[in-house]
Amino acid sequence: MNGILSEIDKWGETLGRVTVPTIFFGGGTPSLMPVKIFEKIIAEISRTFNISDNCEITLESNPGTLTDDKLTDFMAAGMNRLSVGVQRLNDDELKFLGRRHDADAARHLINSGLRRGLRVSADFIYGLPGENARSVTGLCNEINNMGLRHCSMYELTIEAGTPFAQMELQMPDNDAMAEMYNAIGATLNLARYEVSNYAAIGDECRHNQNIWDGAPYIGIGRGAAGRPFIDGVWYEQLGAGEKFEKLPTVQRAIEMVLTGMRTQRGVKLTPDVSDAINMEFAHDATGLIEICDDRMRATKQGILILDDLMVKLVK
Repeated sequence: MNGILSEIDKWGETLGRVTVPTIFFGGGTPSLMPVKIFEKIIAEISRTFNISDNCEITLESNPGTLTDDKLTDFMAAGMNRLSVGVQRLNDDELKFLGRRHDADAARHLINSGLRRGLRVSADFIYGLPGENARSVTGLCNEINNMGLRHCSMYELTIEAGTPFAQMELQMPDNDAMAEMYNAIGATLNLARYEVSNYAAIGDECRHNQNIWDGAPYIGIGRGAAGRPFIDGVWYEQLGAGEKFEKLPTVQRAIEMVLTGMRTQRGVKLTPDVSDAINMEFAHDATGLIEICDDRMRATKQGILILDDLMVKLVK
């Protein structure tokens, strides 16, 4: 705890009294922390920086880690956005994914937040073994019925060396995954504003939007990544003093392309970003890439092959 407060103080010395538009408590399960620790962190940020009047303060959580009373206490301490790691709304699927909570606990936490007027987001996973567009459509209809105004839909990926990899599961092929992806867009009552994120107008996650758009940010705590911009220089940073190194301008520009092109509004074509892009390919990629004013984005068709597209787009 003292280490976190000390880090905030040191950044205050480095950056000065800058304005903070968003604060995101993520990584691990921050909803397990005592509310008093949350209060001390917010108070230290307020003492060191200017917290904007409409600052978005998000707390990541897992069902079963927040009682109704504790949720109320977090709200009283300043939290105004709750992100819930639901994953699925079926108990057998949750067990397969190794989740400790059940679907009822997830529904209860979401409903508790919505009843209190919180901005609530939920994370879901699709593309399980044997899954198809029909089952994903059913999941999306359940999400619609919950009244959520933001959710994230992440494709299940199997990493080498994990227990899932050793199970030799029969995963959906690329065509099936594309059908599921399209089914999500066609069924959810929320607009896609990033490859995996959907929201009602005005309920987008501002914290993530700023990062995807290339705004500077700092990470506090071990393993927390940041991209500070100090005296005209970008830095690659990890919290707890793990890393603080200059980031070449071209590398930062490439990062902005990779994140910006995942969003509906696309990447802003600043001079640095334009220099990192194969503009000849971009202009020739009819039907896959659109350029409008000072932004470039992938079309609906381009999003489906975005990884392959980026290999050719970035110099």
